[in-house]
Amino acid sequence: MTADLFFKHPSLCLLSLFLVITATAGCGGQSDKSSETYNAELLNQHLDADITYTEKYRPQYHYTPRINWMNDPNGLVYYEGQYHLFHQYNPFGSKWGYMSWYHAVSDDLVHWEHKPVAIPYGKEQEEGIFSGSAVVDHDNTTGFGDGSRAPLVAIYTSHYTREDESTWQAQSLAYSTDGGESFTKYDGNPVLEFDDPDFRDPNVKWNEEMEQWLMVITLPRQHKVQFYASDNLIDWEFLSDFGPAGAVGGIWECPDFFELPIDGDPENTRWILHVDMNPGSVAGGSGSQYFVGDWDGKTFTPDDEIMQDEIKWVDYGTDFYAAISWNNIPEEDGRRLWIGWMNNWDYANEIPTSPWRSAQSVPRSLSLETRNGDVQLIQKPVQELEKLRRSPVSLNSPLSADDEIDLKDIHEELSGNAYELIAEIDPGSVGEASLVLRAGSDEETLVGYDTEKAVLFVDRTNSGENDFYDDFEKRFEAPVNLIDGKVKLHIYIDWSSIEVFANDGEAVFTNRIFPDPASTDIRFRVAGGSATLESLTFWPLNSVWNGEQVN
Repeated sequence: MTADLFFKHPSLCLLSLFLVITATAGCGGQSDKSSETYNAELLNQHLDADITYTEKYRPQYHYTPRINWMNDPNGLVYYEGQYHLFHQYNPFGSKWGYMSWYHAVSDDLVHWEHKPVAIPYGKEQEEGIFSGSAVVDHDNTTGFGDGSRAPLVAIYTSHYTREDESTWQAQSLAYSTDGGESFTKYDGNPVLEFDDPDFRDPNVKWNEEMEQWLMVITLPRQHKVQFYASDNLIDWEFLSDFGPAGAVGGIWECPDFFELPIDGDPENTRWILHVDMNPGSVAGGSGSQYFVGDWDGKTFTPDDEIMQDEIKWVDYGTDFYAAISWNNIPEEDGRRLWIGWMNNWDYANEIPTSPWRSAQSVPRSLSLETRNGDVQLIQKPVQELEKLRRSPVSLNSPLSADDEIDLKDIHEELSGNAYELIAEIDPGSVGEASLVLRAGSDEETLVGYDTEKAVLFVDRTNSGENDFYDDFEKRFEAPVNLIDGKVKLHIYIDWSSIEVFANDGEAVFTNRIFPDPASTDIRFRVAGGSATLESLTFWPLNSVWNGEQVN
């Protein structure tokens, strides 16, 4: 057992001294209770906290809590014209602990209104409110509704700590009849238990064909997911297991399960089973994989022709985890939308931000598309982000180089620390061609193509502050094919992150970086040959917090 696993999942060791000290543990990381105490009067201190949203490293268009610790997105649901985002939250400190459900709402997936804590840690029962999902019970199958509006029902993992300091996990319900402003725990909790102390992260959706609620949930140490069905969210019937399969280098967590058409054909669909793993991901530490297959109403069967005995990674960066998709998106919208926690359990508690810690990715739209003869999960940033764009700046003509060019020499406005850009690069026949981003005198983050290895890479070796984790300095790679000799890059840069969508979402990198605010240069660098920056369009982006550009 590694030290990271020991602290992140202390239920693996019932004699853990950590448990004796902290009283709760489980999915989500280390606790910091030695430096904080539970105080119900401070539960919603975030609403009155004196913050500016201009703190060093504060993302300008990625969701963050106002203060304190955040991890997994939970309970993503569209309800009465608003997108609801719940997430794991510590109301009392900036490290993992006292797990509760925070609440925020948005009209557009971009601007978020912070709400009171929705489901707080249960101090009386020593109940951590771990990850789960939320649904709209349109037909009042639970009986929780009052007849005036459909209730919102949260299905979450209760993480209990017994008097002897051992822990166990079970599934519970809480419901809201006021649009998510407040929640009441179901008197009959927990509604689902299993003979394993690690049993968590229920993902629940209404299945039209089954005319039932369908749950997928993990057995983390067994590298399995289980499927259950229910008529009322209270009484659950076991359907089947899936796993072990794919990557099993760490525990499994935070599943999602949904159907997508292939190449937009509603007559040809497959089911996506998304499962997180920690550690052992392609980029190190925590990460996400997915399986493509068929669902017969009881059992998930991978499609061997699509899977080809390969591990399919959701993201090739270090900082995309616990992604789940929104429930109840209107049929006329038709998109499958998700968001992921932008952090990594290797260093999640130590990233150098204050008075908050962690961010969520930009929301993404998902599809199954045939690329290079293979069916792949494609991720694209949602179109709603375009409303943040300021006036664009573009190259007037292709830019060829065999060394390095500072793009400010081409156009003085080609620099910044919160922006979006779309570029096409012809990397030539040898060497590497890179965009050098958030560059300063001794800092840079590279996004480039290695022609000899046929890979796209993101290199944060010299990206900025990194002494909080010994192995933060890394280069990450993904196999990416050139299209007519070019690679297309869609990049989002924020004050402490980079997200790269290659070839319209064929491969994605999500990484945290912590550069100096003055590191704003953009350069085009070529090593080992000659290459051409065929096109580039750059948009400075407004802050979602104050509506202005903050660069």
